[in-house]
Amino acid sequence: MTASTSTQLAEGYVRLAHGIDAHFEGFIDGYGGPAEWADRSLRPVPALQAQAETLAGLVNSEPDAERARFLKVQLRAMQTMLRKLSGEELAYADEVRGLYDIDPLRTPERTFEAAHAALDSALPGSGSLTERLDTLRKRVAVRQPDILKVAAPILNELRSRTATLLPLPEGEDFSIGLVDDKPWGGYNWPLGNFRSRIDINTDLPVSLTDLPDLLAHEGYPGHHTEHALKELHLSRRQGWQEHSLQLINAPECVVSEGIAVNALRAVMTQEEVDAWLTGELAQLAGVDPGDVSAMRAAGRALDGLEGVPGNAAILLYGEGRPEAELLDYLQTYALSTPERARQSLRFISAPHSRSYIFTYTVGGDLVRRAMEAGDAQEVLRRLLTRPVTPGELSEMGRV
Repeated sequence: MTASTSTQLAEGYVRLAHGIDAHFEGFIDGYGGPAEWADRSLRPVPALQAQAETLAGLVNSEPDAERARFLKVQLRAMQTMLRKLSGEELAYADEVRGLYDIDPLRTPERTFEAAHAALDSALPGSGSLTERLDTLRKRVAVRQPDILKVAAPILNELRSRTATLLPLPEGEDFSIGLVDDKPWGGYNWPLGNFRSRIDINTDLPVSLTDLPDLLAHEGYPGHHTEHALKELHLSRRQGWQEHSLQLINAPECVVSEGIAVNALRAVMTQEEVDAWLTGELAQLAGVDPGDVSAMRAAGRALDGLEGVPGNAAILLYGEGRPEAELLDYLQTYALSTPERARQSLRFISAPHSRSYIFTYTVGGDLVRRAMEAGDAQEVLRRLLTRPVTPGELSEMGRV
């Protein structure tokens, strides 16, 4: 493939993505490539499907196997989205597989019940598990005016540790702010040129014990780091300008969320995080260290409930269960207050995140297994700098 053909492939990919985004706004999560490729004129869906077929032919002639593998699964997601936009009704499981190249795994309820038993031992006080958990969460909440003050030293430390893992691009940076009325807890918006914007949602109280994980997830070595490094290594140095674009409903999200879910543990041990939270950060936030220790213990039990929202999505889209039943399910198994249950349901009900929920659980598990099966830091370096598909990630986790 000549240099001009290689550029034609990237341009076609970017133009197709913008064509889809014109019909389904938000399909593109971020773009920092040539402005003239960002054509969002409203073209008929059949024309976009024909464009996708042409692009598939170009991908098949791409000599670099690494690049071709990535583009094939990404293109399959685009074609799946175009099928939905054409009015085709897809089974929910087929939608998840087509968009993300993974299966929507349902977690047995006995897993949640075991987590409840562990949580019962970890939580102080009396009353229902939901009441005790909500009380403890409120005790470790950071006052809204103090959130950014507490976030600053966390981000500085995480950036320092990430920079020892691999060099960060010169000039990489981000802005951070507080928002409300969002279905998510935090979000990283890629802006291109090694920059991004991190938003923290304050609809629900922000727990001190959640902040290091949230900022590692969105910042270092999570989404901000991945986007900046792939822009440097793939788009600029290798000329694969398709990596100047990030899609929200595509297999790349499985790898991206998998990195982010494991980001904090990749650069800090559990013991280090515990000491940091009960020491410097508790003092800075004005939170009782004893409450922080109790919430950390509860948090380890809460890890067993991470599959609840995915199960709720399967009940909603796979089985057509009514909203009242879903809210009851979330309150029963996630131990959510009515407010938290509504927030969770809002996320899985949104068009862009109805199937996205599995990128966290499946992606997180795939990355964890890959890191455990090999040199954890070397695996992370590869994931942060190379185009890896969910299928490749699965192979990396097989010992």
